[in-house]
Amino acid sequence: MRTLFVALLSLALAAPVGAASPPRVSIASFEQLAKPLPLPYDGQANAQAVVAAAKARARARHKLLLIDLGGNWCLDCRLLAGTMDLPQLRKFIAANYEVAIVDVGRFDKNLDIPAHYGIKDRLEGVPSVLIVDPRTDRLINQGRTAALADARSMTPQALADWLAGWAK
Repeated sequence: MRTLFVALLSLALAAPVGAASPPRVSIASFEQLAKPLPLPYDGQANAQAVVAAAKARARARHKLLLIDLGGNWCLDCRLLAGTMDLPQLRKFIAANYEVAIVDVGRFDKNLDIPAHYGIKDRLEGVPSVLIVDPRTDRLINQGRTAALADARSMTPQALADWLAGWAK
């Protein structure tokens, strides 16, 4: 039954057809991630400046902008960060995305970032991942930004597949 659920979840989270081939990650379970898990969200960072710099790099390098909205208190956010730090996925992300990591506190900080992309109500969960075309400043994954908010119910490979699904 769990296998069927995971298969259906993978279909529901599927990204557009024609996406990049996902890298094969070296671990089968989040339990295999290096400990302690990363604490990637800088509560003191100027989120507007972080996003603007990543967007400029993405535009110049013909990549997509990936905005990771979350908080260090969130296990799913830290699992995402740990998985993105795996060598195979890190290389894939570097080739396809410029990443901006934005601390949203306890849903009370830097909410102007998602609002800029049309997410004006409370975030559906964290991590919320915004995939943006930097040339048009358009949110590509509209309606699927909170797909990784329950990352712990996925596998590291499913997480990599989702990220790869948006890449060109």
